[in-house]
Amino acid sequence: MAETEQTLFSQRFRGFFPVVIDVETAGFNKDTDALLEIAASVLKMDEHGELSLDHTLHFHVAPFEGANIEQSAIEFNGIDPFSPLRGAVPEADAIKEICKMVRKAQKAAGCSRSVIVAHNAAFDHGFLNAAIERNNIKRTPFHPFVSFDTTSLAGLALGQTVLAKACRTAGIEFDNNQAHSALYDTERTAELFCYIVNKWKALGGWPLPPVEPETEDDETKASQE
Repeated sequence: MAETEQTLFSQRFRGFFPVVIDVETAGFNKDTDALLEIAASVLKMDEHGELSLDHTLHFHVAPFEGANIEQSAIEFNGIDPFSPLRGAVPEADAIKEICKMVRKAQKAAGCSRSVIVAHNAAFDHGFLNAAIERNNIKRTPFHPFVSFDTTSLAGLALGQTVLAKACRTAGIEFDNNQAHSALYDTERTAELFCYIVNKWKALGGWPLPPVEPETEDDETKASQE
């Protein structure tokens, strides 16, 4: 990335580097239910401060030892956890490769820490954190609790909270037949996040006007109030 791009990116989110994540799982309990699929998209920013999807890393994940698998969950997402055709990798390998990719992109963007972006972010963030802890991965670029939730952002910007409806309202093509694939949902969420951030900029919401430094007279006045 160019020096200008690094500076713009590092200034945009308080030095944080947004990384879009989606997971497919065998249930709702992050501590007991298997992580079956994960994808992570990193973003780029041009010289005008416009955000766009850069590239995505995607893995089918083998259930960890002793993982619970809810029948209703796999019927919903259509994943056969034990199919050899999935090409599933161990959970630790998937998480380590994602962390490696994110650290490299974060450094190139001049950012200090990565923040998860997801649709209903608490769910995806919880499963990622559980996998990191379960596999004793110490060198992780992700902030442990800060996240950007596109559900809330889309509700504010587009009046929609469902991913498919929010994408279509933003003019982003969404194919329901491909939904509930971590790869597909991650990239649509990334496009949605970029659309909202760029729209806010186009409307004049960013960059913020400079804040005038306080003078001695301001400080004296404030102390007297």
